[in-house]
This record gives sequence, C-alpha cells and structure tokens, in this order.
Amino acid sequence: MLARLQQITTLSLLAFAIAWAAFFAQRQQMLVAIGGALCIVFGYALILGLEFALLYRVNRGSAAAPARVPVLLKAWCAEVASAARVFFWQQPFRSNSVADHRPALGSRSGSGSGSGSGSGRAGVVLVHGFACNRGIWNPWLRRLRALDIPFVAVNLEPLFAGIDNYVATIDAAARHLQDATGRAPLIVAHSMGGLAVRAWLDARGAGDRPQHVITIGTPHHGTVLARFAIALNARQMRRRSAWLRALACREPRSRFASFTCYYSDCDNIVMPAATATLSGADNRQLHGVAHVQMATDERIFRGVLEQVLRGSHAAQGASP
Repeated sequence: MLARLQQITTLSLLAFAIAWAAFFAQRQQMLVAIGGALCIVFGYALILGLEFALLYRVNRGSAAAPARVPVLLKAWCAEVASAARVFFWQQPFRSNSVADHRPALGSRSGSGSGSGSGSGRAGVVLVHGFACNRGIWNPWLRRLRALDIPFVAVNLEPLFAGIDNYVATIDAAARHLQDATGRAPLIVAHSMGGLAVRAWLDARGAGDRPQHVITIGTPHHGTVLARFAIALNARQMRRRSAWLRALACREPRSRFASFTCYYSDCDNIVMPAATATLSGADNRQLHGVAHVQMATDERIFRGVLEQVLRGSHAAQGASP
C-alpha cells in the first residue's frame, strides 16, 4: 500500500514540475519555469529544514549537549539526499528488489536435511518505522545477502493503524528465522519499529526469543514532533502518551539489558535526543546523523554484524 502511495506522489510531483516548467518556458519566463520546478521537486527540503529548526530549539533545552548549527546544516544536507533516495526511489519502486534471505525450514545443520543457506548462523529481522516500508533497508539487505546472513525485512501494515497491530507480523518473521536457523534472531528496528518490537515482546512474552534488539532512532519516550500527528500510530508516539505509559508499566526493566539503542543529536524526528534511549540498555550516541540517514549508518551496520557473530558463536558454544 505504501509503495503505491509513494509511487503516485513521486510521479505526480514530477508531472507537476514538468508541466510548470513547460508552461512558463513557453512564455519565456525561464527563471520562473526553472525555479518553480525545483521548488516543486525539492519542496520537501524546506519541511526538513523546519524539522531541524525545531530540533535545534528543543535540544537546547535538554540535558544532552545540542549539536552546533554547522553540524545541523551538514546533517540537513545529508537528510535531503537520504530522503530523496528512500522516499522517491527505494520505497516506492524498489521495495521488493532484495528478497528475504531465508533458509528453508529444517535446513540447518543437524536437522537431518543437510546444511542449507544460513546454516548455523543467526538471522536478522529488520523492522522499519512510520511511513516507511522494507525498501528503506535495501543497502543493508544486499550486504547481508552477500555475507550469507539470513534475514527477513517486514512490511508493517495497515499503514496508519495502532502499533499493537504489527505484533503478529514481527512474530511470524522471528519464528520463521528461529525455526529455520536454530538460532534466536537479532531484531533491528528503525524509529517506530522499535516500539512495535517492544509491543511484540510485551504481547507474546517473548523476552527470551530475540538474541538481541537494536533500535535506531526509536522514540522510546515519545517525540515532540508527534504533537502534530493525526494517524493513530503517530499519536501513540507523543510525549507521555497513554499508550507509551501503559507499555512502560508492563515491561520488566531487566528486558532492556538485551537492547542497544542508537540515538543522535541531529535526529530531526525524535526529539529531544535522549527520548531514543532506555534505562538499562546499551545507549550509543551518534554525532551529526539525521533520522533517515541513521538507517544506513556504517557504524550501526558494523554493530549489527558484531551481534550476529556473537549470537552465532554463543549458540554454537552452548550446543552439546
């Protein structure tokens, strides 16, 4: 559903920009033609700029040291490029270009059926965030496949439903990888996806199922930006929302010992920055990295690989 909506949006913007440019070019108004077309295509950059301005103001009043203006400007430029790639290409047109890499059930070593792809190695479940689909992970999916690491990248639907509606999707992906590899999967979640993972752990009592959980720019304590939200799942991400408070009350604090939470001083969606951390988790700050940009950050990818290897080696060591 999201891919189709973003296809329509992208093609409509391009058509409008071309029509605008053609209309004013015929009247010899070249500056208006070119300037207007660029504003239509890159108008989203202005919205991102407003987000960064709000981020600067919000983080100035937080306990964490705010990023300086030059750093924010650099992050804004990087996010303009990242957003164009993700929302105008990967998600609308390439969301299924990299298929899930799943070993067949029973293919793991010792099952009596041989050693299929991914045998003996922990898998990775990737969970995207709000207004996204699995296409956001494409650069990582290609690299995981090249390394022969099993993975499933889910699509969270319905698009604007409550976060609890995504529990079954995450559960099915985690169960398949665990059954196929014989290893507890690593869960990697971006933005709202991290809250969906927490809802899954809470609903299924699955505290011992994931090998580890990595959240990337997840509004664990809500975000100021959600104050302007309309969709149900976005409203659940408001600061001190009833949904967040109820979830936190049900969760054992010991659960977060198996979490790594990446957060950034230039996250233009999750603000203040510290709202992306959890007490008891391994909280790791990134400097100068914007929200969408974090989903392909090389340091985080290296952390994912380290956890995959750690989980695989630990399971092998525990085997008789």
